[in-house]
Amino acid sequence: MEEEASDMEVEEQQQPVQNNQSSTKRFGLKNSIQTNFGDDYVFQIVPKDDWASMAVSLSANSVKLYSPMTGQYFGECKGHSSTINHLSFSGASTPHVLHSCSSDGTIRAWDTRTFHQVSCITAGSSQEVFSFSFGGSDDNLLAAGCQSQIFFWDWRNKKQVACLEESHVEDVTQVHFIPGHQNELASASADGLICIFDTNGDINDDDHLESVINVGTSIGKVGFFGNFSEKLWCLTNIETLSVWNWKDGTNEANIEDARSLASDSWLLDHVDYFVDCHCSGGENLWVIGGTNAGSLGYFPVKYKGAAAIGPAEAVLGGGHIGVVRSILPMSIMQSQPAQSRGIFGWTGGEDGRLCCWMADDSPEINRSWISSELVLKSPRTRKKSRHHPY
Repeated sequence: MEEEASDMEVEEQQQPVQNNQSSTKRFGLKNSIQTNFGDDYVFQIVPKDDWASMAVSLSANSVKLYSPMTGQYFGECKGHSSTINHLSFSGASTPHVLHSCSSDGTIRAWDTRTFHQVSCITAGSSQEVFSFSFGGSDDNLLAAGCQSQIFFWDWRNKKQVACLEESHVEDVTQVHFIPGHQNELASASADGLICIFDTNGDINDDDHLESVINVGTSIGKVGFFGNFSEKLWCLTNIETLSVWNWKDGTNEANIEDARSLASDSWLLDHVDYFVDCHCSGGENLWVIGGTNAGSLGYFPVKYKGAAAIGPAEAVLGGGHIGVVRSILPMSIMQSQPAQSRGIFGWTGGEDGRLCCWMADDSPEINRSWISSELVLKSPRTRKKSRHHPY
C-alpha cells in the first residue's frame, strides 16, 4: 500500500530574485509521496517514452511505477538481489519495457503492464553492472559498464559479442551511446578516464578506441549537450565540474571549486553535493546542487571564456528533509499533455520521498521560483532533436 501526503503546508517566504532576469515563474511543492514505510532511499526516476508512467528505483532493490501527471501508484518490479544502479525505458518500438542493472551482476527487462520480468542477462556472479546503454546502427547493441570492463551483447539473441578489458583499470561508472552518434560509445570510470569508442564492426580495444579524455579524478556522472551533442559535461565524485568537446578532446571549462561558487550565489545553506546537470537545448547548461537538508538549486554554468557558476535560477525548497538523489524535469517532454501543464518535475531522495513541484503562483510556496530560461526550447528553433542529459 502506498501512502500519499496531501499538499504540504509551508510558511511562505519570498526568495529574492538574484539573477535580475525579468521573466521568472514561481513554483513550489504540489504534493509528496512517501514511497514506503521504512528507510528506503530513492535512487533514480526515469520517464516512459510517452510519459504515461515513471519508474523509481529504491534502495530495497525494487522499482516502483507511478503516474508523473497525478502521482498514482501503478505497481512494483521485484527481482534484483542487490543495489539497482541504473534504469531506462525502451524506445517507441517496445515502450512498455523497462530495463534495470544491478550490483547483482544482471541486466533485467520488465513488462511494466504486468510488472513481471521478461528477460535477464548475466554479466557474471562476481560482476557488478553500474551502467548500460542501447545503441549501434539498429539500437540492438547493449553496452554495460561492469567493474573495469565494458561488455557488449546483441539484445536480439542475448549473446555477448565483445568485452573491452584494457581501456579502464577501475569501475566503469557510466556508459552512453552518444545522442545523434549511435555508433559512438562514451565510457567513464573511477580511474578518471573518459573513453570514446567506435562500435562499428568487431569491437576491440586496439582498433575501436578513438580518443581518451583524462579528467584526473573519479568520475560520477557524464552527459551530452550542444546543438549536435558535441559537448560533454562531467561531474566527479569530489564534486568538481568540467566541460569538454568530446570530438576533439578539448577542455572548455574545469571548475574545481564548483560547490563554493554555487554556495556563494544564493542565500541558503552551503551546497553540499551536485545531483545532476540539466540542459534545455542548445548550449545552455545548469548544474543542480543540493544541501543535506534537502534544498535544491539550478545554477547556470558559464564555460565560455572565464568559467563561472551564476546565481541560482531555480530554487526548490520545503519538500525534502535529506539528500536528493534524482531529478526528473517535465521540461524535457516534447509536448506536454494538458494534465501536466504547470508541473515543473519530480525529485526523489534519501528521505524516501517523491516530491512533485508545481510551476504556478500558489500561495503555499516556500522559497521556490524558476527562470523562464529553464523551459525547453521549441522544437522549431532547435537544430537537433531532443536528447536526455544522461
